[in-house]
Amino acid sequence: MPNKEYTLIMARYNLWQNDNLLSCADGLSSSEREKDRGAFFGSIQKTVSHLFWGDMLWMSRFAGTPAPEGGITETTDIIKSWERFRVERKAFDQRILQWAHEVTPDWFEGDLTWFSGAIGREVTKPKKTLVIQLFNHQTHHRGQVHAMLTSAGAKPNDTDLPFMPERFLDM
Repeated sequence: MPNKEYTLIMARYNLWQNDNLLSCADGLSSSEREKDRGAFFGSIQKTVSHLFWGDMLWMSRFAGTPAPEGGITETTDIIKSWERFRVERKAFDQRILQWAHEVTPDWFEGDLTWFSGAIGREVTKPKKTLVIQLFNHQTHHRGQVHAMLTSAGAKPNDTDLPFMPERFLDM
C-alpha cells in the first residue's frame, strides 16, 4: 500500500516521464500534437491536457492547491500555448514532488471525502487508494501518449521505473 516512500518514487517517476514524453512531443509540430490519433481523448495534446487537469484536481484534494477550472468535459482544452503549458507542467510536477517530500506518514491513514462532478455525488475513499489513483491515472494516460508519439514517428526514451536516471532519484 502507498506510503511516503511510494509517493516519493512515483512523484519522481512522474517528473521524469513527463519530461521524457513532453520533450519528445516538443519535436512535433502543433498540428501533429493536435492530430486525432484515435486515442480516448484523441490527440497527444488533448491527452496531456486531461492528465494535467486530473493531476491539478487530485492535488487540490490532497494538498489544497488551487483546483482547475471546468468539469470533465473541459479537461482536454486547457492548453492554450504549448510553450506555456510546458513551463506550467514542469512547475506543477515539482509541486507534486514537494508534496511527496512534505506529506507526513499519518496523512495516508483514513479517508478523503469530495464531491465528484464526474458522477454527480459525494464520494469517500481511503487516501491510500486515491494516491494510487493519482499515479495510476498518470501512467495510464502517458502510455497512450507514448503510443501516439511512436505512431507520429517520435522516439521517447525509456519508461521503465528501474531505469530512472540517478538525477531523478536524488530529487
